[in-house]
Amino acid sequence: MKRVVVTGMGIVSGLGSSVKEAFERLHIAKNCVQYSPKLEEYKGLNTKLIAPVSGFNCNIDRKFTRTMGKAALYGAVSAQDAVQDAGLGQDILTNGQTGVAYGSSVGAMERGVSDFVRSDIEKDCSYITACTFPIAMSHTAAANISLLFNTAGRCYNASVACASGAMAIGMAYEAIKNEVQTVMIAGGAEEAHFTMVETFDVLFSASLKNSTPELTPSPFDVERDGIVVGEGAATLVLEEYEHAKKRGAKIYAEVLGFGTNTDGKHITSPNRATQGKCFELALQDANINADDICYINAHGTGTTSGDICESLAVADVFKRAVPISSIKSYTGHTLAASGAIEALLTIEMARNNLFCPTLNLNEVDSACADLDYIKGEGREIKGNIVMSNNFAFGGVNTSLIFKEV
Repeated sequence: MKRVVVTGMGIVSGLGSSVKEAFERLHIAKNCVQYSPKLEEYKGLNTKLIAPVSGFNCNIDRKFTRTMGKAALYGAVSAQDAVQDAGLGQDILTNGQTGVAYGSSVGAMERGVSDFVRSDIEKDCSYITACTFPIAMSHTAAANISLLFNTAGRCYNASVACASGAMAIGMAYEAIKNEVQTVMIAGGAEEAHFTMVETFDVLFSASLKNSTPELTPSPFDVERDGIVVGEGAATLVLEEYEHAKKRGAKIYAEVLGFGTNTDGKHITSPNRATQGKCFELALQDANINADDICYINAHGTGTTSGDICESLAVADVFKRAVPISSIKSYTGHTLAASGAIEALLTIEMARNNLFCPTLNLNEVDSACADLDYIKGEGREIKGNIVMSNNFAFGGVNTSLIFKEV
């Protein structure tokens, strides 16, 4: 088994479109949530909140971007930054040793899927072009990133909703660990389309604090009222340790472990026992004990059932008041991108020994487990091993463990 390290990182998010900017804003303690006048156009939609990308600048040639929707563009730009950060040369990118593992929910809704819908409703095929399907397909981010770098290795698409980004990183880690690839470009991307907002609204899971966007989401708080949909992308370059060391690459962190499983119980309701089992799988894979984890980035969406279930599962496995907070209180729920964005920022927090509080957490819901919820101000925590968790509809659970080096 090979060791796997992170040698490059790139991000496009509401916090900013560089790792430095995003990390700095994370510690200003201000979220990215905005009231969206455009959402007023949709009859019956209760929430009017989104957390959009800021500072995005696409400098990719049009010969690549013509088959990309917004999510793929976000992913490609963050991947370009990550590959540049890693200092990878063309030889390793193109000789078959590098692969891509990337997460996205359903492809591009705005430029892809909507064109198919209009074509069907109006019975008019003029809406469809040769680029429509490549834009709309679920593996659009993975495929377009592979084309951008001319990779000839494996191409994995992780399309498991809110766990997609974390699943892609986990798949990339396993490909290198098991000597299938030497380098993997891994991450997740999402666009904040109104259909995503509708999905949570109809489930009564979307925040309705339309007049006070700065106060939501508020994971684990007794007054929380649901999810805010966000968007963005993040990419990690994963590399076999000896290969990275030999070429003198800077190493941000080591991927120690990955766990994933499914509930097999309900399409949308979380399950305490299987979430806990997922944490245990990650710990076993990392060959460490729960006491070795100094901080957990929670999935922490701000829903009643989700926050309670997750906190109880953490308590079951860790059996102590482990420090925990939710990055989604800043970015909103970036869906397929969340696992990648949160993994990147969790690594940065460990590198800087400064862990963010959960925003808008004033009074912890008594139904949640007795954990060490970081609130108010950022905190220095001794230790260098951290965990980041993400869950998805369909009962998909993921847990990643990183060691700052």
